[in-house]
Amino acid sequence: RQYVGHNGQQWTTREQMQQNGFHNEFREHEAGLTGIGTTPSFAIGQRALLVQTPHGNVLWDCISFLDDETISQVQQLGGIQAIAISHPHYYSSMVDWAEAFNAPIYLHEADKQWVMRPSERITFWSGETHPLWEGVTLLRLGGHFAGGTVLYWEHCKADNKGLLLTGDIISVVADRRWVSFMYSYPDLIPLPAFAVNRIRAIVAAYDFERIYGAWFATIVSSDAKNAVMRSADRYVRALQEILPDARG
Repeated sequence: RQYVGHNGQQWTTREQMQQNGFHNEFREHEAGLTGIGTTPSFAIGQRALLVQTPHGNVLWDCISFLDDETISQVQQLGGIQAIAISHPHYYSSMVDWAEAFNAPIYLHEADKQWVMRPSERITFWSGETHPLWEGVTLLRLGGHFAGGTVLYWEHCKADNKGLLLTGDIISVVADRRWVSFMYSYPDLIPLPAFAVNRIRAIVAAYDFERIYGAWFATIVSSDAKNAVMRSADRYVRALQEILPDARG
């Protein structure tokens, strides 16, 4: 599913990153939803999302770099009352974030084997849904990982509509009217039809207008639920070789 780079594993420290000018950038996507990403780009360039709800703030997914300036800026936005992560590729330094903000971490138990730094702050939840508090629910979709999770915010601050935060469990593609699904992105291994149909069936029960993926630019800005429905249908048709010209 993943790979080691051609030059082997490479290591750094927070101090080395600071000396090399790395810092975290905060971008407000919309009212109550702020992206936090490291610049220059680090790892695969993903960003976290700070979700500000009436019941508390959730850090969705995680980035590795955490410094005093970042802690200060997050505190100014209300701190973090819970951390939830879509899948193991974004566990990164989640324990450091949890300790800095005295926050619990919520992970699906199906991915417990991938936790390399155990912590008493981690809560492993089970089943298909886990409400963090009113209007904010974690949904297990599986697919990319067995415990692959998305966050559903039922009534966002901006316009009271639903949002789905997906990491790359549901991946926003270059044409942002569409999404896709993969077992392995770097090795281009697709999901089987049953897994995609399962994802489709689960999200069909929820109303949402926008999707925010794992990077600053990966956003479906409108009609997002229909984007997932038609994308899942197209994906399954491709697996069944019934797309135009699919047979060569």
